[in-house]
Amino acid sequence: MTKERTALRMQILAARDSLPAEERQRKSRIITERLLALPEFIAARTVFAYVSFRSEVETLPLIADCLARGVAVSVPLTLPAEHRLLPYAVTDPGRDLVPGYCNILEPLKTLPLVNPASIEVVVTPGSVFDVRGGRLGYGGGFYDRFLQTAAPQALRIGLAFDLQIVESVPLETHDERLDFLVTETRTIAMRRAAPCPEKPRS
Repeated sequence: MTKERTALRMQILAARDSLPAEERQRKSRIITERLLALPEFIAARTVFAYVSFRSEVETLPLIADCLARGVAVSVPLTLPAEHRLLPYAVTDPGRDLVPGYCNILEPLKTLPLVNPASIEVVVTPGSVFDVRGGRLGYGGGFYDRFLQTAAPQALRIGLAFDLQIVESVPLETHDERLDFLVTETRTIAMRRAAPCPEKPRS
Protein backbone atom coordinates (compact mmCIF):
# COMPACT_ATOMS: atom_id res chain seq x y z
CA MET A 1 0.00 0.00 0.00
CA THR A 2 2.92 2.37 0.62
CA LYS A 3 3.83 2.42 -3.08
CA GLU A 4 0.19 3.01 -4.02
CA ARG A 5 -0.10 5.92 -1.59
CA THR A 6 3.17 7.46 -2.76
CA ALA A 7 2.21 7.20 -6.44
CA LEU A 8 -1.24 8.69 -5.79
CA ARG A 9 0.22 11.53 -3.74
CA MET A 10 2.74 12.38 -6.46
CA GLN A 11 0.09 12.27 -9.18
CA ILE A 12 -2.35 14.57 -7.38
CA LEU A 13 0.32 17.00 -6.20
CA ALA A 14 1.64 17.31 -9.75
CA ALA A 15 -1.87 18.17 -10.93
CA ARG A 16 -2.26 20.70 -8.11
CA ASP A 17 1.13 22.26 -8.87
CA SER A 18 0.06 22.70 -12.50
CA LEU A 19 -2.76 25.06 -11.55
CA PRO A 20 -1.91 28.60 -12.72
CA ALA A 21 -1.34 30.96 -9.79
CA GLU A 22 -4.30 33.18 -10.69
CA GLU A 23 -6.66 30.20 -10.89
CA ARG A 24 -5.36 28.84 -7.60
CA GLN A 25 -5.93 32.22 -5.93
CA ARG A 26 -9.43 32.51 -7.39
CA LYS A 27 -10.40 29.02 -6.27
CA SER A 28 -8.85 29.62 -2.84
CA ARG A 29 -11.04 32.70 -2.41
CA ILE A 30 -14.14 30.66 -3.23
CA ILE A 31 -13.11 27.91 -0.83
CA THR A 32 -12.53 30.49 1.92
CA GLU A 33 -15.99 31.98 1.32
CA ARG A 34 -17.59 28.54 1.48
CA LEU A 35 -15.77 27.72 4.71
CA LEU A 36 -16.75 31.03 6.29
CA ALA A 37 -20.40 30.27 5.45
CA LEU A 38 -20.32 26.86 7.16
CA PRO A 39 -22.42 27.08 10.36
CA GLU A 40 -20.08 24.79 12.28
CA PHE A 41 -17.17 27.07 11.41
CA ILE A 42 -19.09 30.25 12.16
CA ALA A 43 -19.80 28.93 15.66
CA ALA A 44 -16.14 28.23 16.44
CA ARG A 45 -14.25 30.67 18.65
CA THR A 46 -10.88 28.87 18.59
CA VAL A 47 -9.41 27.73 15.28
CA PHE A 48 -6.15 25.97 14.45
CA ALA A 49 -5.23 26.48 10.80
CA TYR A 50 -2.36 25.47 8.59
CA VAL A 51 -0.35 28.20 6.87
CA SER A 52 -0.49 27.54 3.13
CA PHE A 53 2.66 26.63 1.25
CA ARG A 54 3.38 26.31 -2.46
CA SER A 55 0.23 25.17 -4.30
CA GLU A 56 -1.99 24.49 -1.26
CA VAL A 57 -5.36 26.17 -0.84
CA GLU A 58 -4.35 29.59 0.47
CA THR A 59 -5.15 30.25 4.14
CA LEU A 60 -3.64 33.63 5.03
CA PRO A 61 -6.85 35.47 3.99
CA LEU A 62 -8.85 33.00 6.09
CA ILE A 63 -6.62 33.58 9.10
CA ALA A 64 -6.93 37.35 8.67
CA ASP A 65 -10.73 37.12 8.43
CA CYS A 66 -10.96 35.00 11.58
CA LEU A 67 -8.77 37.44 13.52
CA ALA A 68 -10.88 40.37 12.31
CA ARG A 69 -13.99 38.60 13.67
CA GLY A 70 -12.40 38.10 17.06
CA VAL A 71 -11.76 34.38 16.63
CA ALA A 72 -8.68 33.05 18.43
CA VAL A 73 -6.35 31.58 15.80
CA SER A 74 -3.38 29.31 16.31
CA VAL A 75 -1.02 27.93 13.67
CA PRO A 76 1.46 25.04 13.79
CA LEU A 77 5.10 25.02 14.71
CA THR A 78 6.60 21.77 13.41
CA LEU A 79 8.92 19.64 15.52
CA PRO A 80 10.31 17.31 12.83
CA ALA A 81 12.41 15.16 15.17
CA GLU A 82 9.32 14.40 17.26
CA HIS A 83 6.84 14.35 14.36
CA ARG A 84 4.68 16.78 16.34
CA LEU A 85 2.87 20.07 15.82
CA LEU A 86 2.62 22.74 18.50
CA PRO A 87 -0.16 25.36 18.27
CA TYR A 88 0.91 28.96 18.82
CA ALA A 89 -1.52 31.89 18.95
CA VAL A 90 -1.15 34.56 16.27
CA THR A 91 -2.69 38.03 16.12
CA ASP A 92 -0.74 39.58 13.22
CA PRO A 93 0.42 37.06 10.59
CA GLY A 94 2.67 39.63 8.91
CA ARG A 95 4.60 40.07 12.14
CA ASP A 96 4.14 36.70 13.83
CA LEU A 97 5.16 34.29 11.05
CA VAL A 98 8.67 33.50 9.84
CA PRO A 99 10.09 30.80 7.53
CA GLY A 100 10.53 27.52 9.42
CA TYR A 101 10.39 23.80 8.69
CA CYS A 102 10.72 23.22 4.89
CA ASN A 103 10.61 27.02 4.57
CA ILE A 104 6.92 27.03 5.55
CA LEU A 105 5.81 30.11 7.48
CA GLU A 106 5.63 29.23 11.17
CA PRO A 107 4.90 31.16 14.38
CA LEU A 108 7.63 32.74 16.46
CA LYS A 109 8.41 30.68 19.55
CA THR A 110 7.93 33.78 21.68
CA LEU A 111 4.18 33.74 20.97
CA PRO A 112 1.71 32.16 23.41
CA LEU A 113 1.43 28.38 23.25
CA VAL A 114 -2.21 27.24 23.01
CA ASN A 115 -3.71 24.33 24.92
CA PRO A 116 -4.80 21.90 22.14
CA ALA A 117 -7.79 20.86 24.27
CA SER A 118 -9.25 24.35 23.74
CA ILE A 119 -9.23 24.12 19.94
CA GLU A 120 -12.70 23.75 18.40
CA VAL A 121 -11.79 23.47 14.71
CA VAL A 122 -8.67 22.21 12.95
CA VAL A 123 -8.31 23.35 9.33
CA THR A 124 -6.17 20.66 7.74
CA PRO A 125 -4.07 20.53 4.59
CA GLY A 126 -3.51 17.40 2.56
CA SER A 127 -2.53 15.97 -0.78
CA VAL A 128 -5.44 13.63 -1.59
CA PHE A 129 -8.99 13.38 -0.23
CA ASP A 130 -12.16 11.38 -0.75
CA VAL A 131 -15.81 12.12 0.01
CA ARG A 132 -15.94 9.72 2.97
CA GLY A 133 -13.46 11.71 5.04
CA GLY A 134 -10.31 9.97 3.88
CA ARG A 135 -7.24 12.15 3.77
CA LEU A 136 -3.69 11.55 2.61
CA GLY A 137 -1.15 14.04 3.93
CA TYR A 138 2.45 14.51 2.86
CA GLY A 139 3.96 11.47 4.52
CA GLY A 140 5.08 12.82 7.90
CA GLY A 141 1.95 12.02 9.89
CA PHE A 142 2.07 15.37 11.70
CA TYR A 143 -1.65 16.18 11.44
CA ASP A 144 -2.74 12.60 12.09
CA ARG A 145 -0.82 12.61 15.38
CA PHE A 146 -2.09 16.06 16.32
CA LEU A 147 -5.72 15.12 15.67
CA GLN A 148 -5.45 11.78 17.41
CA THR A 149 -3.50 12.69 20.52
CA ALA A 150 -3.50 16.47 21.02
CA ALA A 151 -6.90 17.69 19.79
CA PRO A 152 -9.24 14.71 19.35
CA GLN A 153 -12.20 16.87 20.36
CA ALA A 154 -11.77 19.30 17.47
CA LEU A 155 -13.88 19.35 14.33
CA ARG A 156 -11.67 18.47 11.36
CA ILE A 157 -12.17 20.45 8.17
CA GLY A 158 -10.08 19.80 5.08
CA LEU A 159 -9.52 22.35 2.33
CA ALA A 160 -8.85 21.11 -1.19
CA PHE A 161 -9.29 21.81 -4.86
CA ASP A 162 -11.69 19.50 -6.69
CA LEU A 163 -8.79 17.91 -8.56
CA GLN A 164 -7.50 16.54 -5.25
CA ILE A 165 -10.57 14.35 -4.68
CA VAL A 166 -10.43 10.69 -5.67
CA GLU A 167 -12.96 7.89 -5.35
CA SER A 168 -11.19 6.28 -2.41
CA VAL A 169 -8.03 7.14 -0.50
CA PRO A 170 -6.01 4.05 0.46
CA LEU A 171 -6.05 4.52 4.22
CA GLU A 172 -3.87 2.98 6.89
CA THR A 173 -4.78 2.47 10.53
CA HIS A 174 -3.11 5.68 11.70
CA ASP A 175 -4.92 7.92 9.20
CA GLU A 176 -7.43 10.27 10.82
CA ARG A 177 -10.67 11.04 8.99
CA LEU A 178 -12.26 14.45 8.44
CA ASP A 179 -15.66 15.83 9.40
CA PHE A 180 -15.95 18.24 6.47
CA LEU A 181 -14.22 18.82 3.16
CA VAL A 182 -14.54 22.18 1.40
CA THR A 183 -13.66 22.66 -2.27
CA GLU A 184 -14.38 25.37 -4.81
CA THR A 185 -17.65 23.69 -5.82
CA ARG A 186 -18.98 21.89 -2.76
CA THR A 187 -18.97 21.45 0.99
CA ILE A 188 -19.06 17.78 1.93
CA ALA A 189 -20.14 16.65 5.39
CA MET A 190 -18.89 13.27 6.57
CA ARG A 191 -19.54 11.12 9.58
CA ARG A 192 -16.33 9.94 11.16
CA ALA A 193 -16.36 6.23 11.89
CA ALA A 194 -16.81 5.64 15.61
CA PRO A 195 -14.25 3.39 17.29
CA CYS A 196 -15.31 -0.23 17.62
CA PRO A 197 -16.75 -0.91 21.08
CA GLU A 198 -14.86 -3.33 23.20
CA LYS A 199 -16.31 -6.82 23.25
CA PRO A 200 -17.46 -8.04 26.66
CA ARG A 201 -15.09 -10.50 28.25
CA SER A 202 -16.38 -14.04 28.22
